Parts: sequence; structure tokens; C-alpha cells
Amino acid sequence: MSKPKFTLDFEKPLRDLEAQIESLRKLSAEQNMDVSVEIKAIEDKLEVMKANIHKHLTPWQKVQLARHPQRPYTLDYIHMIFTDFQELHGDRLYRDDHAIVGGPAWLDGKPVMVIGQQKGRNTKENLRRNFGCPNPEGYRKAMRLMRLAEKFHMPVVSLVDTPGAYPGIGAEERHVAEAIAVNLREMSILETPIVAVIIGEGGSGGALGLAVADAVLIMENAYYSVISPEGCAAILWKDRANAPRAAEALQITAEKLLKSGAVDAIVPEPLGGAHLDHAAAAAAVKAAILENLAKFSDMATKALLDHRYQKFRKLGVMEEQGAVASA
Repeated sequence: MSKPKFTLDFEKPLRDLEAQIESLRKLSAEQNMDVSVEIKAIEDKLEVMKANIHKHLTPWQKVQLARHPQRPYTLDYIHMIFTDFQELHGDRLYRDDHAIVGGPAWLDGKPVMVIGQQKGRNTKENLRRNFGCPNPEGYRKAMRLMRLAEKFHMPVVSLVDTPGAYPGIGAEERHVAEAIAVNLREMSILETPIVAVIIGEGGSGGALGLAVADAVLIMENAYYSVISPEGCAAILWKDRANAPRAAEALQITAEKLLKSGAVDAIVPEPLGGAHLDHAAAAAAVKAAILENLAKFSDMATKALLDHRYQKFRKLGVMEEQGAVASA
């Protein structure tokens, strides 16, 4: 990919060095000068700086990376990982929801059902996709496709990328909470393997409605949280400016989630983030999906459901240290 135009605050020193390299190359071409030594020195400095910056990212900076507007979205991954994707529409109850896309596809010669939230690249597309915030009909469409996958013995691959379910009046009137709850219940007993990958934002029940899976994976710079950092800050400190503080407290980064058992594995990203190299990011996601589908594809249905139940039953278990005084 070409150098991204959108730059986060902590990426500005990197963009400055890249601009220096580009300027030297232009000078070399115009003046027929050999500046390869100077370019190589700046490139080495750039790589060291990039590695150092991304090694010490704060939780809030990782949230910003997860929201990067040039990060690959669900349809980008679908087109790079799967073949012969056939998008299916509608929940057969109300209407189609463009914030969730899904349909059958082929993954290395095997049929799967791939489903995920989809954001837009510009204002017009974001309005059509509702900024990746599904309405209840989106979750009902997703469940319709999952039941279709179960019927034809196809594994389900879920790509999660949403700030959360749409909280508007219409969504509440059409029972968005109930639609998500049904998905949680039905995914827990779906008789086919499910692999979920959090590719960007994993916001609240809007994310969980597609993430009750046998394996829940998360990309290195994605996040998964019960609430957005801004929402948490507004509740706890009455000021959304405390979002960085909330991001730290929520422990929503991939490393923290893996340690707590909320996710099963971290999918590595290209140095600097998935937005810098879509193809490399897609290759890593594909490898992780294949690896995890292989673990469950030959598992007996009862064993599969028992594993899924135990996996989620163990979440949130807390242990108290020290003796408990008797009454």
C-alpha cells in the first residue's frame, strides 16, 4: 500500500522521516546525485523508531489504531482471504442491514459462512453502513446465515469490527437487546464450528453478538470491551476527555485480554499496524482462521458444544486471596 494520508499523533515522527526519504529520492532523481547512503541511514533510523514506538503503545493509542480509517475492514479481508463470496441479504423479518455483511464463501477449497460488521470509507458509505453499528435486523440476518451454515455443515467465520450496536430509538423499538441475546443463546448451541476474529473495534454487546465462538482471536492492535473508553469516561468521570485513563482501566488490549482468558490468541499485525500493509494483515488472519478451524472441524458435535460451554463458563471467575473469616 502507499503511505497513508491519515496520521495519528504518535505516528507524526515516522511521517517526518518518510518525508525526508522521499525528498532525498526526489533530489537524487532531479540532480542525478547518489544519496543512497543518506537514505539508508534514515531508513534504518525509521525502522528503529517505528519498532520503539509500537513496542510502547498505550492502551488509548491502540484504540486509535483499531479505529484507523485506513485499516482493513470486513469486506477487505473477505476479498483477500476467501474466494467466490456470495453476499446474502435480509433477515426475512424486516429489512436488510448494511452494517452486517455475510454469505457463503470458499476458504482454501472448503465452504464456510463468513459474517462481519462493515464500516464505510467515506461519509456516504458510513451513512449506508451506519458507521458499522448494526440494527437488530443485522443480528437477525447474521443468525439466519449461521443457521444456514449449520444446516449445510459449514463452519462459521465471524469478523468483528464495531463500536457497538446502534442505540437509536428505532433499534430499541425493534428490540436490539433481544436480537443480541438470541444470538448469544443460539451461537452457544450452534452445531458447527465457529471462529471469531476481532479485526478492529470490539464494542460491547454489539461485538459479542457475533463473538460466541469456539475460538475468539484478536488482532494485535484491536480492542474488545464492555464499553468504549469515551463511554466509560463519561460515566465514571463525567468527562469524555478521560478516555485514555478509561482505556487503561478497562484492560481492553490484546495482551490483557489474552491474559484474562477473554480471547484465545493474538493475530500479529505488520509493524506499524494493519493499515500499512493490508495483504500482510490478511495473510496473518487467514493463517489464524485455518489453524483454529482445523482444531474443531473433526470434533464430535457434543464435544464441540461442551468445549464452547466450558470456554465461556470460565470467563469472569475471580479468586480471593487470604482466608475468609467464618460467620
